Amino acid sequence: MTFRFLTFAGAQFLAVLAGWSLGDALGGLVALLLGTWLWFLLDLWRGLRVRRWLRKGQLADAPAMGGLWGEVADRARRMLRQLVKKAEDSEARLQEFLLAIQASPNGVVLLDPEGHIEWCNQTAAQHFGFDPDRDLMQSIGNLLREPVFAAYYASRDYSHDIVMNGRGSTLSRPVRLSVHLHGYGEGRRLLLSRDITALDQADAMRRDFVANVSHEIRTPLTVLSGFIETLQTLNLEDHERQHYLNLMSQQASRMQTVVSDLLTLSRLEGSPAPGLTEWVGVQGLLMHCEQESQALSGVIGSHSGRRHQIHFDIEAARGVDLAGSHNELQSALSNLVSNAVRYTPGGGSIQVSWHTLPDGRAEFDVRDSGPGIAPEHIPRLTERFYRVDRSRSRETGGTGLGLAIVKHVVQRHGAQLNIESTLGVGSRFSIVFPASRLRQAAPSLTGPAPSAGAQRAKEAA
Repeated sequence: MTFRFLTFAGAQFLAVLAGWSLGDALGGLVALLLGTWLWFLLDLWRGLRVRRWLRKGQLADAPAMGGLWGEVADRARRMLRQLVKKAEDSEARLQEFLLAIQASPNGVVLLDPEGHIEWCNQTAAQHFGFDPDRDLMQSIGNLLREPVFAAYYASRDYSHDIVMNGRGSTLSRPVRLSVHLHGYGEGRRLLLSRDITALDQADAMRRDFVANVSHEIRTPLTVLSGFIETLQTLNLEDHERQHYLNLMSQQASRMQTVVSDLLTLSRLEGSPAPGLTEWVGVQGLLMHCEQESQALSGVIGSHSGRRHQIHFDIEAARGVDLAGSHNELQSALSNLVSNAVRYTPGGGSIQVSWHTLPDGRAEFDVRDSGPGIAPEHIPRLTERFYRVDRSRSRETGGTGLGLAIVKHVVQRHGAQLNIESTLGVGSRFSIVFPASRLRQAAPSLTGPAPSAGAQRAKEAA
């Protein structure tokens, strides 16, 4: 303001000088008007400079001047700087918000009032097969043509979610999505998607598990009830009574086996994984498996008239220790061997071996000459109560939980279960143990322990 006054005073001073030089009143008036126009033109020029700078919007090009227009330019520069800072802060917050949505395990799609896709994260793109760049501003109805979603979208009732198939869903590998629309703003909608495939599968497994447990226990209970009623109501001969009691004992034993296997699975799932502090001799585990398999083969052979040809190659297991739980490892190895005996017809061959792999790992291998397993059944063999042939499994005393126990034990010991089978040829089940759980047992300082026969001979002497 001060500079403007000085400018105007200077112009008036020039006018007075001009009046003195002309020497009359007319000359003084002309000089006054001339000074006024000069001041006006100078002020106009400065205003034009400020306007041109404002149009460019470049803070660095702000004109340097004093007076009124200089103050206007300075205030405008400060205001522009504040607006730019606010815009930068808003953009940063928006990017952080979008990154947070990108990291979400749920799919997020923003729809405008006409149903066009304004933005979507990568999870939604994977769920629905969108291209985040190409499909922007495309109609959601053109991209999602599932009848369930189309009816849901058209109903305008978004108080609940719907379940639909996701991208790439097949009968063998289903993909299930929970989709929910939420209204916000002026006619806009937020689409949220969540992959519930695992939840659906877990729920189906829970239903199957309850149904299978009920069936497995109800069947022998029904048989027991019938036999008890028979014994209570009929006057039976001694041999008939003994026959019924034997059948009842078999059914009770079957229920005990099912309950025992269920408790084993529950214990495996609820306890911490075995560490590397407990070491178990592999040869002892395999010798126990051999004894059990020979005994089981004798029982099965008594019905078929022919025992199995069982061969154990366990020389490589001599002096080898395995880190883990003795009971769990024994259960897993015994289950594989007993399954081979149960499902191989009488007179068939079973080969059991232990050998070290070139990379330091070790493999427990069970091969049989049984009927084999169809390829479609192999992926489900470790499911609880899953049986390829239910009638044969019950005849041989299987509970349908053996391979589920094996799978859990294998996982808890960091090992790997492999299953190979060919119909009409036989099957091969193997467990590969990591090198970190294997060691060569230190030799005893007192030498090998004497055999039981040598000990008895020494005592007799």
